[in-house]
Amino acid sequence: MKKLKIESALISVFNKEGISEVCMALFRKGIIIYSTGGTKKFIENLDIPVKSVESLTGYPSILGGRVKTLHPKIFGSILSRSSNKQDLIDQKIHDIPKINLVIVDLYPFKETVIKIKDKSEIIEKIDIGGVSLIRAAAKNYDDVLVVSSRNQYIKLLEDLELNNFITNEKLRKNYASKAFKLVTEYDRDISNYFNESFENENENENENSKILRYGENPHQSAVFKGNINDVFSQLHGKDLSYNNLLDVDSAIKLIAEFTDTTFAIIKHNNACGIGSAFDVVSSYDLAFSADSLSAFGGVLISNKEVDILSAKKMNTLFFEIIIAPSYQEKALTILKSKKNRIILVQKRTIKKERSYKSILNGRLEQDVDNIKNDDSNWDRVTKMIPSNRELKDLEFANKVVKHSKSNSIVLVKNLQMISSGVGQTSRIDALNFAIDKARRFGFSIKGSVMASDAFFPFPDCVAIAAKSGISSIIQPGGSIKDNLSIEMCDKNNISMIFSGIRHFYH
Repeated sequence: MKKLKIESALISVFNKEGISEVCMALFRKGIIIYSTGGTKKFIENLDIPVKSVESLTGYPSILGGRVKTLHPKIFGSILSRSSNKQDLIDQKIHDIPKINLVIVDLYPFKETVIKIKDKSEIIEKIDIGGVSLIRAAAKNYDDVLVVSSRNQYIKLLEDLELNNFITNEKLRKNYASKAFKLVTEYDRDISNYFNESFENENENENENSKILRYGENPHQSAVFKGNINDVFSQLHGKDLSYNNLLDVDSAIKLIAEFTDTTFAIIKHNNACGIGSAFDVVSSYDLAFSADSLSAFGGVLISNKEVDILSAKKMNTLFFEIIIAPSYQEKALTILKSKKNRIILVQKRTIKKERSYKSILNGRLEQDVDNIKNDDSNWDRVTKMIPSNRELKDLEFANKVVKHSKSNSIVLVKNLQMISSGVGQTSRIDALNFAIDKARRFGFSIKGSVMASDAFFPFPDCVAIAAKSGISSIIQPGGSIKDNLSIEMCDKNNISMIFSGIRHFYH
């Protein structure tokens, strides 16, 4: 494993907090420091020798500071490979020094967007040189240690002083991995800002606005701002209403979680039925039988082509909307037999990174709950281990509960949601409702699995689950009393998984 002694460093940081301790440590070890602008002045005020980047490049900082480090001598000093003979020759010919420690703190773009409304000021906080330095240093981790956040300074000093400022490849690769992650998140924040700005501009364009019949209730006026034709082709039926659009949005978000043939029925933004099977008609049967009453007037969605057999079965049900990627021609003829029935072809999935909600005199903004959460991320915390069948059902249930209004409990058996309790103020009420409903529709709960969108603060839900015959549970974990729920599972021979991810959906 290649070891590297730190001999020279490039430091360019926006926030100077904590950097003085790093500079003092480097100075004590006789390490050459190169720096830029404000950072250079800061280091000089510490009475620490520092060389300007301009003295290395022969060019001043130009364009109001937009260009400082973007120069072949800077990037050559970072990207040069000690194992490559031609790199070493080029360094000598062009008088390029070797820099083997790069410390960069990026302009605070996300923070600026939150605090400032001036577009020009926001644009100036898009870091160019810093991101480029980080990427170059991380790419060449074989010869360079990159520090990409002031949150790493304390750990950096510990790592360097522990080994007399000699780093190994594993350490450098670890810092490089964090650097690439930071750059990815930084670019995502910039992309989100531009996408949001673009969407806001589109909202002002009349051609992207559609007046709806009314809002959630007839006395409320409403408008849809956007271009739904980018997502769907409407083949038949009346115009989509405000509530229709909300249900359609819920339907496509839920079905996007599944790759196997899956069918769901949505009512009031929650799944009243969903199932996965080997074909569409079997999946529809599973979804319909979960709650044949609530399916009346619902929104149907399939992730596979709708065929004649499934269309015939669906046609006996009154429903408002059906969504699918495609339809057999004869299936379409059957489904079009109802004049007002809305038939949509979904042309693409929607994968947004940010969500927005208007509240009070402003709005809330957050990352979309897109995190991957499956068996590879889970912790088995009980003596009993879920069977392969239970694991599949647990993953299925966890996907459904993620899209169910909190507090939420979902019961699944053989890739069919047999019941759910959603939107309850008490998790116990949600569970009791789900159990009672499953029994009302003739399901045996014995051997089913249970998913909860948040942890159990007490073992009472586990006790109720055990009494009803539930054999396996998935929940995020994280309660200070998790041990009581685990003990209750062990006492009743129930397996339990901690997913580590809460899925509140308000």
